[in-house]
Amino acid sequence: MKFTLSALASAFLVGSTFAQRTSIGFPFDGATVQAGTNIIVEIDRPNFLSGAEEVAVVLGLLHCPSVASCLPPEASLGTILYNGPYDPEYHSNAPPSKPPHQNFTVAIPSTFVKGTAQLAAFHVSLVGASRGPFTEINNITVNVQ
Repeated sequence: MKFTLSALASAFLVGSTFAQRTSIGFPFDGATVQAGTNIIVEIDRPNFLSGAEEVAVVLGLLHCPSVASCLPPEASLGTILYNGPYDPEYHSNAPPSKPPHQNFTVAIPSTFVKGTAQLAAFHVSLVGASRGPFTEINNITVNVQ
């Protein structure tokens, strides 16, 4: 009986953790962005039943000699574009299918190397009744011009 309850609790914890996952809703993977301009980065977080306290998000941009040779985001976030609170919400002007999200206006440095780059979002939250720490990194590829 202990094994069954332990396994059930572990499955619930894993399931609730996956429910906390965020994604980069905009720009889209493969988008072109201009160095020296501001862009909007949208971080989506699906709605879920378990409790979570959002802590922060860090957005970084890393130049890659090619898509295949880019460092994993766990190794380097590159140039930090945003580091601060994350508070996803539903927005009345968004389509009904849109999950809670937050938009960040960030500046792409004018000196940023042109070409392939990795836009990464490092997300930190506290999940469940015990407020256990949860972290994740999402990334997409963009073309900087």
